[in-house]
Order: sequence, then C-alpha cells, then structure tokens
Amino acid sequence: MSGTSDSVDPTVPAQPRSTEAGAPLDLAGRRGFARPSGALWVPGLSLLAAADLHFGKSERIARRGGALLPPYDGVETAARLGAEIEALRPRLVACLGDSFDDGRAAAALPDPLRERLAALQAGRRWLWIAGNHDPRAPELGGESAETMRIGPLILRHQAARAGPALGEVELSGHFHPKAQLVAKGRRIARRCFLWDGRRVILPAFGAYTGGLEISHPAYDALLAEGAQALLLSGGRVLAAPRTLSAG
Repeated sequence: MSGTSDSVDPTVPAQPRSTEAGAPLDLAGRRGFARPSGALWVPGLSLLAAADLHFGKSERIARRGGALLPPYDGVETAARLGAEIEALRPRLVACLGDSFDDGRAAAALPDPLRERLAALQAGRRWLWIAGNHDPRAPELGGESAETMRIGPLILRHQAARAGPALGEVELSGHFHPKAQLVAKGRRIARRCFLWDGRRVILPAFGAYTGGLEISHPAYDALLAEGAQALLLSGGRVLAAPRTLSAG
C-alpha cells in the first residue's frame, strides 16, 4: 500500500512551543531540522518523523531465550517521542517502519504503553510505515502504508536503490546509522543521520537499538559522494563528512 497526502488535522497548532533546535536541512525547498533526539522535524509540513522505534524489543529478546533486559525500553522510547511532540506540536507524526520489534511484540504491548501511544495520537494524523520487522499494520490506531508522499518527501522504511526523482527527497530508516570515532585514544560510537542532499537516513529512535557503522559498504550504493553524518552528541547535532568515521 502506498499513498500521497498533504492533508493534516487543522485543529492541531502548527507552531512549535520551542525553537527548531538541530541541524537545518534543505528538503527540496522545505526547511527541515535533524533534531538532537534523532527525529526529523519539517515545520512547513508540520511533520515529525522518527524511525525504528522497536517497541517490544526486550520482550522479543526474552521470548527467544536471549538476555533478560530491563523491560523499560518502550516506556523510554515513548517518553522521548512524547517530549518531541509536546515541544513541536506536529500535525502529522510519521513512524518510518520497524516501530515494533515483531508482530507478537506489538500485540503484547502493556496497557499503559498502549494508552500512552493513543494519547500521543489524539488530535493529529499518525502514520505507520511498514518495516521488515512489522510488515503488518498494528491495531493501534493511525494510518498505515508501505510508502507515502508528503509534499516533496517520500517516506519509506528502507532507502530505494533507484533513488528519489528530481525535486523529491527520500526519508528512511532501517540501517540504524552510527559513527565510530576515536577521541583521546578511546573509541566512541554516536547515533547519526546520514544526508546527501536527496536522501536522509534517520538514526534508530528506539532504546536498546544497535546500529550499522556508516563506513559499511551497504551505504555506498545509496549515498552520493560527499554525504554528511549528523552526529547526535550531548544534546547537539554535529555535522561531519561520512568518511570521518573510524569504523
């Protein structure tokens, strides 16, 4: 399923309560901001996008006999997303796939988390993009699609090899990009956006999520030469060449 839509709920204020913190991006003539949280904010479309929330990850790992992680990843992820919604007041929230760690994890969400998600959806459009972990739409309200066009933006889970058409910008997730750097002899990792002027690959927004190092060859066919990494560090977004990573 795919769609094209620019409609938003006019009852929700378009203006954010806070200033647009983060790194500014030109999204085919629309101004966007790579936020320190890992979400992308497009004020002209009143759109907040986040990728790879992975609700239910700790439950899925425990169910499959893995490590018993503290079951607070969903609470933390929802709290961070709620803080962005409270600050920015978007009319449309787009979750770019892998919002749930698998179908059983979506069905097993505890009631308080379900209620929190319902409260975040109230009064605004909410879009679930299908991911490889959650190809079926969750029964949690909102709309669902494999891809969606919002203005000049193409929203999908995994970047398409063909790339966006002229005048379009693709927003995606899937890879959980992270950069490894060496500072004072220590190796550190930071979540990051990847950006080359026609594509934005968002970092994983969810707690307990790993990442694919940005020097990995999987990115080579997707990103133009000179692509930037927008690193999330200490409440700031720091731009650096993708080639800076020491991974």
